[in-house]
Amino acid sequence: MVARVHRAFVERVEPFRVVGVASTGEQAVRLVGELHPDLVLLDLYLPDLFGLDVIPRLRTAGHDCDVMVISAAREADTVRGAVRHGVVDYLLKPFESEDLRVRLDRYAGRRGRLLATVVHGQADVDRVLAGATASASAAGTLPKGMSVETAALIERTLRTAQGTLSAAECATLAGVSRVSARRYLEHFHDVGSADVTLRYGAAGRPERRYRFRGRAAPQRRPGDEARA
Repeated sequence: MVARVHRAFVERVEPFRVVGVASTGEQAVRLVGELHPDLVLLDLYLPDLFGLDVIPRLRTAGHDCDVMVISAAREADTVRGAVRHGVVDYLLKPFESEDLRVRLDRYAGRRGRLLATVVHGQADVDRVLAGATASASAAGTLPKGMSVETAALIERTLRTAQGTLSAAECATLAGVSRVSARRYLEHFHDVGSADVTLRYGAAGRPERRYRFRGRAAPQRRPGDEARA
């Protein structure tokens, strides 16, 4: 029942799709080999194995999928062990669908930046490493006067858009003012989380259009989903 609920949560989040569900550690290792997911959502209290023991078995088998722990395990040693195994996130049960959505959005953003990164110098490396530990809307990166909640809203709107967005389009989708949307979009561009292109019309100033880093093309193509 819990697996069905979690599957429903994931399927509400674009661009993720569920490719398989395992009920044991052994089955998880086998299905990863068959289905090659990008991300595994891993519980720790499994019928046959402790969840963290699944991760080294995946690595030994040559699977480089990312792992996000979803568990009721609150022991400090367990959390530290998960970090040592390189999990991308750790979500405590019970949780709401929104809690998982935020973490999946954050993972998708990091993954997109990593796939799109071209390293020309130390600044590019620093940007990648910073993105591995924080969302673009993290409180420590926001200028004075910006809120984490609005930044997260604009970030989510831009990341899930079908193509590029102007400030006016982003404002309409997010339900904020155009001035506010433009300010957050420019901030994301300044910190390297968003790209800007110019669209020239028949007259007047060119329109600035934004897309989140990691989107290789304005439109998502079939098969580009991150699979969980």
